[in-house]
Amino acid sequence: MSTVNTEASILPSGAVDVRPTAGSVSVVETNGLTKRYSDHTAVDGLNFRLESGQIFGLLGPNGAGKTTTILMIMGLTEPTDGTVRVLGYDPAREPLKVKRLVGYLPEHVAMYDQLSARENLLYTADLNGLQRKEARTRIDWALDRMGLTAVAEKRAGQFSHGMRQRLGIADVLVKNPKLVVLDEPTLGLDPEAVNHLLDLILELCREEGITVLLCSHQLQQVQRICSRVGILVKGKMIAEGTIDQLAEQLAGGVRTLEVMATPGGGELAKLLRGIEGVVSVDQEEGNWIVRSAGDVRGAIAKAVVQREWSLLHLRERDYGLEEIYLRYFREG
Repeated sequence: MSTVNTEASILPSGAVDVRPTAGSVSVVETNGLTKRYSDHTAVDGLNFRLESGQIFGLLGPNGAGKTTTILMIMGLTEPTDGTVRVLGYDPAREPLKVKRLVGYLPEHVAMYDQLSARENLLYTADLNGLQRKEARTRIDWALDRMGLTAVAEKRAGQFSHGMRQRLGIADVLVKNPKLVVLDEPTLGLDPEAVNHLLDLILELCREEGITVLLCSHQLQQVQRICSRVGILVKGKMIAEGTIDQLAEQLAGGVRTLEVMATPGGGELAKLLRGIEGVVSVDQEEGNWIVRSAGDVRGAIAKAVVQREWSLLHLRERDYGLEEIYLRYFREG
C-alpha cells in the first residue's frame, strides 16, 4: 500500500494544490493500467497518482478512455493488464470496500422522481448499511451542504436540472466518501448554476478533505478548480501535471514575452534582438513577441530605460488550458 503525506495550498485560480510529503495513503494509483475489448485497446498502460485532497481533471475527447478508466477505478470492470489501487484496495477483488469509500456522480443523475429528496437519500443510506440515526445526521448535513434543506420534502421529479445535480452530490456525500468521481457535473447548467456547483466542489475539497476526480470537456472550469490535470488520447495519458508544468513542457524551455515601449518600431525590435538570450522577435497586434532561452525581462527593462524610452508593458505569455489541451491533443 503506497503511503504519501500531503501539504495543501490554494492556487491563484482557487484550486487546491496538494504536494506529497510522506505517510498518508494515495487515493488512486494506477500502474500500466490497460483494458482491451477484443482488438480494441480502450486504456493503454495508464500511470497516474491522485493524492489526498486534490481535484484532478481527466481530459480527453469522446472515446479517449475516460469512462473505461472510471469503471476500473470503481471496480465495475476488470483490467486486462496492470493494476489500480483505491485507498490501497484492489477494486477488482475488493469492490464492496471500494464502493463504500468512493462516490460517483454520472453524467446523467438518476433519482427516484416519485420520492422526495430526503427519501432518495434515505434509500442510498439503507443501501450502504448506515444506521438510521447516523443516516439522518448525514442526510441533514448533506442537504444543508448542498443548499437543499428547504426543498428536502419536495419530490425529485419536480427539481430543476441544477437542483438534481446538487441532489446527486448530496446523494454521493451521504456515505461519507473519501473519493468523489464527477463525470461532466456541469453539463446543461446555466452559468450561475455552474459557478455555484464549482464553488461547492472547491469547498468540499478544502473543508471536508474530499478528493475529487473530475471528467469534463469544459476546459475553463477544469482550469478554475483542478490542481492537476491529465490528458487522455486513444487510451494513453499523453500529459499529466499542474497547468504550469504542462505549459512549461509545451514551451520546451523557451519563454515568451510581450513587450511594448515608446518609441517602438524597428529601433525597439533591433534593441530586443541584441539582448543576449533572445531567440526571436516578431510583431503581433502592436506588441513585440520575444522568445528567449532564459529570463531576459531584467535585461529588456534595463536596455529600454538606458535609452530613456518608456516601457509600457513587459509580461510573460502564459498558456491557457485550452491551448495546452489542443497542442497536446494534436501531438497525441
